[in-house]
Amino acid sequence: MVTPVIMAGGSGSRLWPMSRQILPKQFLTLFGDKTMLQSTVLRTGQLTNVEPIVICAEEHRFTVAEQLRSESLENGGIILEPEGKNTAPAVALASFYKLNDSCSKDDDLILVLAADHLIEDEDSFCRAVESSIPHALEGNLVTFGITPSKPETGYGYIKSGKRVSQNAFLVDKFVEKPNKKTAKHYLDEGSYYWNSGMFLFKASVYLDELKKHRPDIYYHCQKSMQHSQEDFDFLRVCKNSFSKCPSDSIDYAVMEHTDNAIVVPMDCGWNDVGGWEQLWEISEKDMNGNVVSNNAIVHNCLNSYIRTDGRLIAALGLDDCVIVDTPDATLVAKHSDVQSIKGIVDILKDADRDEWLKHRTECRPWGKVDVIDEGELYKVNRITVNAKAKLSTQLHHHRAEHWIVVSGIAKIKIADKAQFLTSNQSTYIPAGVVHSLENPGKIPLKIIEVQSGVYIEEDDIVRLGSSHGKN
Repeated sequence: MVTPVIMAGGSGSRLWPMSRQILPKQFLTLFGDKTMLQSTVLRTGQLTNVEPIVICAEEHRFTVAEQLRSESLENGGIILEPEGKNTAPAVALASFYKLNDSCSKDDDLILVLAADHLIEDEDSFCRAVESSIPHALEGNLVTFGITPSKPETGYGYIKSGKRVSQNAFLVDKFVEKPNKKTAKHYLDEGSYYWNSGMFLFKASVYLDELKKHRPDIYYHCQKSMQHSQEDFDFLRVCKNSFSKCPSDSIDYAVMEHTDNAIVVPMDCGWNDVGGWEQLWEISEKDMNGNVVSNNAIVHNCLNSYIRTDGRLIAALGLDDCVIVDTPDATLVAKHSDVQSIKGIVDILKDADRDEWLKHRTECRPWGKVDVIDEGELYKVNRITVNAKAKLSTQLHHHRAEHWIVVSGIAKIKIADKAQFLTSNQSTYIPAGVVHSLENPGKIPLKIIEVQSGVYIEEDDIVRLGSSHGKN
């Protein structure tokens, strides 16, 4: 039994402006037609029929649930971290959760994967994992080392030691990100692998090693799970206990100290898609080395990455540039500078702007909201309500709302009066009046909402009943 444990945390700030705090890269469709989370879950289906455990931040819970639901992907539990504490505590939470499962056995294995990695050769990935299962069953902690294709300075490395099987070695040591000269030496030497951050081991063995080398992390994670609570489809980890847990990675907390670390080489077209440079490298290019997506036109451009999901982008005479356009922000940079994007994100944070935090379009448990326009006393939203979904019953003290149905069927209740509206029909909700919106149909409901009043911020919502909490 191999249970995938998929870590879906992280902010992915180096892929701004597409990746934002509320919708980071693991939930984006950056390569292919699936989000990175969906691709990761689908990949594990080739290895095991055990439903994966997903670990994510509380603010991403509905995004995770909806992305799994939209692809008919089951899960073995969605664990909500109150705050990010790096990988060692996250995997400890999943390990305790797995061992408390009444159906689990002592020799059950967990396969730890990041939700935001790209793997192009999934057959090679599966073969490497399958070959490592005997080593993990023997009580070893297996890490997967990516066969390097170039002297990469952006990854940590694993040096392999004594061979223990045809495709496995003892871990000699873990090394930090090298400079270019050292990275070239690692590539030439042949016994170094990129550190992928993927692992396979028994949950019980991992916890034993964690307890031995980092008892503080072990203790706080144990307490956090003992006081966790189920909330619909989610497991809420105890915030008070988890806040006291130190932050550390699996490598630092366990793998660098254990005597049972084994590295299994993997050559599978792996990429952590850490930034726009990596995405340009792995994408299909035209004869001039350009990656041009969607509604973009290029002329006399070389080796550039140009992406827009909306308005037309026209690029002339560019070389080694990156342009990424979203509805509310546009990035223009040289390839050599894209690693510094985090500095732009920090400037946005310091300026108290929303563009680092969220997109113009926000996902909700019932659908999504796109802010089309807004001013001092008004806001215009494009609202999509999923089939059979319902918003909370609510009222607003300071604003009135006009709703115009574009497509679908809307069941609207204003005060005590219910009505059904279809395309080209509208209604008006005065300030202070209780109202609700529901989609009883089988296709998405789309409406245009016009808010007006002396105060139109989101905290002017009094929710009187919801199955989603704040939505």
